[in-house]
Amino acid sequence: MSVDWESHKVQGEKRAEAPRLPAVNMFQFGPWIPAIAVAIVAGVLDWRCRRIPNWLTVSGFAAGVAVNTILFRRPGLETALLGTVMGLGLLLPFVLVRSLGAGDMKLAGALGACLGWRQLLSVLMGTILVAGVMALALVIWKGRLKQTLLNIAHLLAALLSLRMPASAVSLDDPQSTKIPFGVAMAIAVLVYGMGRAMGKL
Repeated sequence: MSVDWESHKVQGEKRAEAPRLPAVNMFQFGPWIPAIAVAIVAGVLDWRCRRIPNWLTVSGFAAGVAVNTILFRRPGLETALLGTVMGLGLLLPFVLVRSLGAGDMKLAGALGACLGWRQLLSVLMGTILVAGVMALALVIWKGRLKQTLLNIAHLLAALLSLRMPASAVSLDDPQSTKIPFGVAMAIAVLVYGMGRAMGKL
């Protein structure tokens, strides 16, 4: 009888010592909720229509400012506004040389309002990685690797010299290989968001 009781006690202790998933801190994770929602909708629209509408980016900006202000008061408002400025500012040069669309820039601004500039920077770095993998796979599949590398060199030269690139290497060229940047950004937000929820990032 005592042996059975001891056995059950040991098994209960082993179950109690089993690893548990970290609890999600909703106070810290709160700003990620509108960011993930906006990113998913933007990714779907960018994939299907190749455009990110203003109503989505404006709504995302408003939601980000509201959530951060409610949760963190004035510091939250300042963080949201600074994140928006960084998102718009970092992508503006690429919009000016016609390598990205204005919708992509506005999406970055909306996500900056949700996540703040620090987390937005991580998301944008992840976005560049995802977009790079997508672009590489696409140009190899289409057999345009050499031409794409030349186009990238022309775009970088235009950025460094502060001049507009030729239309053949911008979004104005209907034959150019275009990557849905909103889809890459949505994937990056989802990956980072899940990492935050699981306590890995």
